[in-house]
Amino acid sequence: MQNKALFLDRDGTINVEKNYVFRIEDFEFREGIFELVREYSSQGYLIFVVTNQAGIARGLYTEEDFQLLNDYMVSQFREKGIVIADVRHCPHHPEFTGRCRCRKPEPGMILDLIGEYDLDPEACVLIGDRMRDILSGLRAGIGVNYLVKETGRITIEDVTVYKS
Repeated sequence: MQNKALFLDRDGTINVEKNYVFRIEDFEFREGIFELVREYSSQGYLIFVVTNQAGIARGLYTEEDFQLLNDYMVSQFREKGIVIADVRHCPHHPEFTGRCRCRKPEPGMILDLIGEYDLDPEACVLIGDRMRDILSGLRAGIGVNYLVKETGRITIEDVTVYKS
């Protein structure tokens, strides 16, 4: 039996968009994100985060810095009863490391998770704040892709929907 999942972008979707966030003190959760993710979790969706992290390629922060912040983010969801099944990140930037299959809008991170967790892409949902997130979801065959606004409370009512 295949599973369904919610794929979330991080910066601008889970947290308020700020340039190259890598410190816990700079990480600010978007209002409404816990309620939104809890709703999907309660409906049996696995929860995944897929995030571009070009600041690593740019030398602005390290993999260790990213992992510390990631651990903090996951723990905050866990404290609210929400399990993040997996977090994937792309540390590349074409200017510094060349092209890769994982940097959104490429679908590599999502496709890897689909295979690893036996997901039905048509039953999955992606939420992101940039068209590169949406394109990544569409290229991976994700059934419903939501483009959210970068400001204000995050709710499904205030989105643009793209379907595969």
